[in-house]
Amino acid sequence: MPYVNIKITREGVTTEQKATLIRETTAMLARVLNKDPQTTHVVIDEIDTDNWDLAGESMTHHRKLEGITHKDAIGNQPRGNCNTKGYHHESIRRTHERNSLDRIS
Repeated sequence: MPYVNIKITREGVTTEQKATLIRETTAMLARVLNKDPQTTHVVIDEIDTDNWDLAGESMTHHRKLEGITHKDAIGNQPRGNCNTKGYHHESIRRTHERNSLDRIS
């Protein structure tokens, strides 16, 4: 009886998108591991960006650094990757640069 827990930030993921995650995760477990879809559990937890941390800063903070508002994130849903307007890798780079400068000074 597989149990899969998917955690995502609460940024406007639609009911249809969640249904697709559940359906495709269930199908993948059936295909790859030969698991019975009738006994597969998939849970999606949506986490507020204030409660999701990356490189020592909340995702709310990262969104603000990149000028991405909650409305922007909802209107520009990423397709197939974790990047929204490329904020992810750039904000990590900036955080590391800022931390390096803090150590020098």
